[in-house]
Amino acid sequence: MSIVQFAKESYAELKKVIWPGRDDVISSVKVVIVSTIIVAAILGLLDVLLLFGIRTLF
Repeated sequence: MSIVQFAKESYAELKKVIWPGRDDVISSVKVVIVSTIIVAAILGLLDVLLLFGIRTLF
């Protein structure tokens, strides 16, 4: 397969892609941000609890 043929086929496949709209992208970004905040809060709480436990033991 030549590079030119590969480029033509890749371009043809990219024409078939259904790209997400603005609303879909914004919705996905909101989900990622909220999920990140929740995971950060859980890990922060776990860190504080483990630190408290270790300081209590030693």
